Amino acid sequence: QVHLVESGGGLVQAGGSLRLSCAASGNIFTINGMGWYSQAPGKQRELVAAITSGGITNYADSVKGRFTISRDNAKNTVYLQMNSLKPEDTAVYYCKARMLSGSFNWDDYWGQGTQVTVSS
Repeated sequence: QVHLVESGGGLVQAGGSLRLSCAASGNIFTINGMGWYSQAPGKQRELVAAITSGGITNYADSVKGRFTISRDNAKNTVYLQMNSLKPEDTAVYYCKARMLSGSFNWDDYWGQGTQVTVSS
């Protein structure tokens, strides 16, 4: 079974930075698009940033200029560099990846989520 493992969340003061990582493992043939989503208490899960297999990125308006998504295809890992953090960024962050597994089927996989808390 393929899966995604996230790391890098934590507690940080406003204006600080965090770097989230999400590594895919298992019997993976290839990975297509990858992205990061956030879910605040009482809110629906929302797209924060996405990156295609070709390196094209897209960001939510609220994080443009502050967050940067990147990927290391050799390591099957996607990153989210979060700078100038604001209290409103507080949420559980989930990574997602569309992967072709060794069983030869495409599917979307989600990480377990990592808590990001920004204090004022």
